[in-house]
Amino acid sequence: MRAGEKVKIVFPVTHSIWVGDVKLILCKEDLRREIPLSFCGDDGNVTYFSCGFSVEEWGIYYYRFEVAEVSGEIHVVGASETGLAGENLPDWQLTVYAKDYVVPKTIEGGLIYHIFADRFAKAGERKEPRYGYLKEWEEKVTVVEPDGSYRANDFYGGNFKGITSKLDYLQSLGVTEIYLSPIFEASSNHRYDTGDYMKLDPLLGTEEDFRELIAEGRKRGIGVILDGVFNHSGADSLYFNQLGHYDSVGAYQSPDSPYHDWYYFDRFPDEYHSWWGCKVVPTLNKSAEGYRKLLFGEGGVIEKWTGFGLDGWRLDVVDELPTDFVDELRAAVKKADPNAVMIGEVWEDASVKVSYGTLRPYLTKGQIDGVMNYPFKEAILSFCMHGGARAFGAKVMRIFENYPSDALNSSMTLIGTHDTVRVINALSGVDVSYTSKEQRRDIVLYGDALVIAKKRVKIASLLQYVLPGVPSLYYGDEVGLQGYEDPMNRAPFPWGKEDEDLLAHYRFLGEMRKKHKDVLLGGLDTWAQGELLIVQRYKDGKSLFAVVNPTFEDRIVTFRKKKNARDVRSGRVLKDGDTLSVPALDFLLCESF
Repeated sequence: MRAGEKVKIVFPVTHSIWVGDVKLILCKEDLRREIPLSFCGDDGNVTYFSCGFSVEEWGIYYYRFEVAEVSGEIHVVGASETGLAGENLPDWQLTVYAKDYVVPKTIEGGLIYHIFADRFAKAGERKEPRYGYLKEWEEKVTVVEPDGSYRANDFYGGNFKGITSKLDYLQSLGVTEIYLSPIFEASSNHRYDTGDYMKLDPLLGTEEDFRELIAEGRKRGIGVILDGVFNHSGADSLYFNQLGHYDSVGAYQSPDSPYHDWYYFDRFPDEYHSWWGCKVVPTLNKSAEGYRKLLFGEGGVIEKWTGFGLDGWRLDVVDELPTDFVDELRAAVKKADPNAVMIGEVWEDASVKVSYGTLRPYLTKGQIDGVMNYPFKEAILSFCMHGGARAFGAKVMRIFENYPSDALNSSMTLIGTHDTVRVINALSGVDVSYTSKEQRRDIVLYGDALVIAKKRVKIASLLQYVLPGVPSLYYGDEVGLQGYEDPMNRAPFPWGKEDEDLLAHYRFLGEMRKKHKDVLLGGLDTWAQGELLIVQRYKDGKSLFAVVNPTFEDRIVTFRKKKNARDVRSGRVLKDGDTLSVPALDFLLCESF
């Protein structure tokens, strides 16, 4: 709820309790507020009580009910793991967000395509990397060097012109946004080790090439979101310059460097803080005045690149960035373009994310516009592998209730990224726990394992596309690209070897998203019918519901709706009481009319 907005809560009490008094207890840190409930109805079995209240300050609140019987006995009612009421259970969460928290509608209702820049597509002349080697497109990724190290310096030559050449393909999928992995100059193929924030990596192309990509995308209704990596830079960078590749005096080279206070040294020069101990990405001091000026100052990183016509930024490891830094980052982005979105990389429930002992106000104060919704990913993959419709519903509804609706509608709903095992591998059920990284690189799914994995990808992607948020499709997942963890999940796109069956499925989902855009921004219900999961989206009298069968046997579902509906794939008209067979590892998708 928005701060200052009045909310009404209705609380049912069974007739087995002789009620004398009911009140809601609202708490936040040292605050405790008692709100009396009044009688508002009775249906013969249950008595209903209600109250209305507002909260003026943003933050995370918790509430429970206390029911006093005439006898004096007190029942304390909280929420079970599934969100249902019960005695002596934890409180419900109430997320109250700031009055002035406004999320742009820029990406809402759209579809994101996540591109690893070096590996999606190439066009024109490929350039030799400064430090590393260029591979042919069909070669396997390097996972370990002969000396046992991994340098991420094998390149395939993907570039801006290549992406531009594939915009029609992306449009055929229903894509409205391209989320690009880092594109600034760097030594590695992943480019999370930024060398110069003010320069595009020459391997990807020129600023003119980048502008052309943005302009051609706009013609097709496709925007661009950049990856902002602001917690750490590369050791091989203009600012640190450990290898002396830059014409600068870097922090590693001298305590007198203008960049020296941008980093944390325990013992100069070789003992310094780095991200998760990875020495090639030294941690930046986000309080350093010079660093903040580079990012947020006039003509700085945010102003320059947002000014190219970006739709927004995805913020790498946002939980590593101090709260005041994120505030200043938001101010800079919104100054450059009020409609540019900020999406944070948060792996947990972002409404109650605690980092470095601090509860982060991402969705309460309104620091970011959305997040990478990993809780949805975990719920989807777990359900597709193991079933458990009720558990799925509990996990999904918790996020649905905890996030401001506008923020949830602008969050990335994903089932795979550059940081996770490819979804087709994750859903295959193949045990690779006793294999080496080199062995996993060479594993290719085939036979029954591939058939099962593809079926599960279809039901997982259906859930991804019907749940709240903006589906984020990791390049190649739509054509069955395989791969285990980083770097195997970053293989070049298999142009000419696409799985046409999967591709047709994803195009079907893209069309479905466009047709039902309004409904998919509305309400959400989930429930179980035996082992089947039913997910319903609804708005303004219209509804769309999916029935998903994660088992290896066909299941029967009885259609229970007052309004007629139509099976989207078969065209069959459904009436109340009709029974339908849902094939093993398959789904029904129905629309009301």
